[in-house]
Amino acid sequence: MPPAIAAPVSPIRVGIGGWTFAPWRNNFYPAGLVQRRELEYASRQLRAIEINGTFYGAQKPATYAKWAAETPEGFVFALKAPRYVVESRKLAGAGKGIEAFVFGGIEEMGDRLGPINWQLGPSRPFDADDIAGFLDALPRELNGRPLRHVLEVRHRSFASERYVELARAHDVPTVFTDAAQYPSFADLTGAFVYARLMRSAADEPDGYPPDVLDAWAHHARAWARGEDPAALPHAGAMQPGGTPREVFIFFISSAKERNPAAAMELQARIGKA
Repeated sequence: MPPAIAAPVSPIRVGIGGWTFAPWRNNFYPAGLVQRRELEYASRQLRAIEINGTFYGAQKPATYAKWAAETPEGFVFALKAPRYVVESRKLAGAGKGIEAFVFGGIEEMGDRLGPINWQLGPSRPFDADDIAGFLDALPRELNGRPLRHVLEVRHRSFASERYVELARAHDVPTVFTDAAQYPSFADLTGAFVYARLMRSAADEPDGYPPDVLDAWAHHARAWARGEDPAALPHAGAMQPGGTPREVFIFFISSAKERNPAAAMELQARIGKA
């Protein structure tokens, strides 16, 4: 009998923010599951988790290693970079803080290490020279393994063609944050796509209406094919169809209790494609 052919791995990863949230014990985690096994369970239902705790401070190398050991092969974490870096008065001068985080133990995650999200605050306007200096300072590999950085901007001055061109010149993706309170533009500025969806509703059992989840599945497949969906808002020139991309989609905040259901539903829709 010939060996079984493994199904191709989807380039689209759908996930949630964190794994410890009490309401999820009522609607996501099985009854009776002990808290210390929640990461083990969540990482076997979804293919990525964004860790917010690293925003408040880097963890010990042993902690990164423990997280990685509890997850299955093929799973990845996205890490939010520490606020002591992204809240620096001058980002271009934050090189020491960047290196302290990047070379401070995250290599213990091995192949479970996914993108690093550098989330800027809503009070920081676009300063081309400062942003260029910051992007130049981001290390591009760690112990021979390529690093993936993504920039999340929250001041409306970033929604400009000049910023889009700058990010493209540095090949750093920009987070598409689907939220009314932040600039929301889906320009492709790097080799992968990173979206944080922040409109889940408590009165929707799956967080989003079915037709909206269908639309996100459509956008995700288009991004994965290398396309630039015209239906999404843009701040600069759209990109022609190109090289397929890996796609990360996280359901974050808003009606947080619904986010695992939203992620599972979107993942199911993508899997049926």
